[in-house]
This record gives sequence, structure tokens and C-alpha cells, in this order.
Amino acid sequence: MPKAKANNIEIEYDTFGDPSGKPLLLVMGLGAHMIEWLEEFCEAFVDKGFFVIRFDNRDVGLSTKFEDAGMPDIQKAIGAAMQRKPIDAPYLLDDMANDAVGLLDALGIEKAHICGASMGGMIVQTIAINHPSRVLSLASIMSTTGDPTLPQATPKALKILMTPLPQEREAYIEESLKIKEFLYGTGYTLDKQKAREIIEQKFDRCFYPVGFARQLVAILASGDRTEKLASIKVPTVVLHGNADPLVPVEGGKATAKAIPGAKLVLFDGVGHSIPTEVAPQYIDEIAENAAKASN
Repeated sequence: MPKAKANNIEIEYDTFGDPSGKPLLLVMGLGAHMIEWLEEFCEAFVDKGFFVIRFDNRDVGLSTKFEDAGMPDIQKAIGAAMQRKPIDAPYLLDDMANDAVGLLDALGIEKAHICGASMGGMIVQTIAINHPSRVLSLASIMSTTGDPTLPQATPKALKILMTPLPQEREAYIEESLKIKEFLYGTGYTLDKQKAREIIEQKFDRCFYPVGFARQLVAILASGDRTEKLASIKVPTVVLHGNADPLVPVEGGKATAKAIPGAKLVLFDGVGHSIPTEVAPQYIDEIAENAAKASN
């Protein structure tokens, strides 16, 4: 897969479809690799006329790692965030948004439809706030505004965030599979074989847990976007499962409320995931929202 120089780092990315198609930038979540935007998901957008770009965020996968920053104190960062105190972080969501815009620059793309899941939703919100001239439409999936007064992750989901994964390959895969199944939701059954294959690929591409920790601190240090979200003028759709234990549905509702004219679509029984059965609905909603954009 190719690499691009962007925002003074290297970003691993790949693309699907004809470069003359409608550009759609997909941004993944906390600790997630670009391969978690499944190829069939990307190809479904190609079938709708999009040129799809997916990439590894900084500190994950095959993009630049910020090794000099070391391991952050997550407990301290969480405590400071709940008290709305400043947090010392090696980078912020603003920087990650700049990475994504830098990738568009490297690809010669002036404007794009942008879609992000979880932390990726926070990043695309930030792109739309900081770089409005680069955005055609916005889709925020299973994400939130950064408002610390909103309902937070369930105790079990929070424990998952705070517990380091095993470093041995098979133990990592088994534990990751359990986590995936828990987060998946109550209304759908995880395809364990397919999920295992992606987890194996992630481990073999790059096992780098300290990057996960730094990304988490970046989320906490970036604060509340609620007031800034009011500045977004592009067509926006907010997609969220009502059984999400990691980013409760109130986060999606708050996001849609904060962005003028945003459409909120809720999915029964969906957790912190995009189940195969409902993926076509997500794709249709994102495509229909993109169709409202003025180029």
C-alpha cells in the first residue's frame, strides 16, 4: 500500500475506485487500522460513484509513530477531563484532523465527503470545524461531541479501555475477539471467523498498544466541541446504535443536535459496530447525505 507525506508525517493509505469519482475519506477510530473499513464496505461506495480513501491514523498501523512521546498517564488524563482541567498530550484531534487534510493535499483533492467512526467521527467533526472549505458532506458514526457531562462508557466498556491487551499473538486475538463480541450489540451476532481474520491482520501489520494510549489521551485533551459544531454548514448525517456500551447513544444525539440541520439515524440493537446486516443502510444514508452537497 502507498504512503503519503502529510502534516510532516507519513500516512499509510489505499484507495478504491476511479480517482475521477466523488472523493470519500474514511477515518477510523481509536487504535483501529484502516483495514477495519472492510473492502466490501469500500467497494459498495465505489458502486455508488465514489472514490474511496482509507488510511491509518498517526500512531497506529503503518503510519508514523510518536515514540518519543512515551506512555501517557491515562488515569490522570481521565481525571483531569472529568474536572475540565488541562491535559498534557503529545497531540490533539486537531493534529489528527490536519493529518487527514494533509492526505487530501497529497492526493490533490480539494474537497471531499468525510466519514468517521468513533474517534474517527471526532476527527471528521474537527475537520469540518477547522477546514470547512475542504468538506462537501459529513457523516459521524458512533461518535460524540466531547461533552464530559454526557453519559459515558459502561463500567465494563471502560474497563476494556483501561486494560492492556495481551502481547502474545494468540492471547491478543482471543481477548480482542471477546471485546469485539461484547461491543457488537444486542441485536446482531458477530461473524467470529471474519472478525478473527481482521484481528490477525491487525496484529501482524503492527501491534502497538502505546499508540492506542496516546490517541485516547488526544481525545480527552481535545475537550468539548459542542459550541464549535454549530459552525458546520455542510449536509450532515449522524449514525448511532442504541445499544452502544462504549459511546452511548446520547453522544450521537448530542452531535446531531449541535450541528444545524443534521439528520440523526438510530439503529436498534447495534452496539459499537457496523453489523454486516445493517451496513447497506449505513452506506445508503451516507450516500444520500453526500448527494445533498453543493460542489
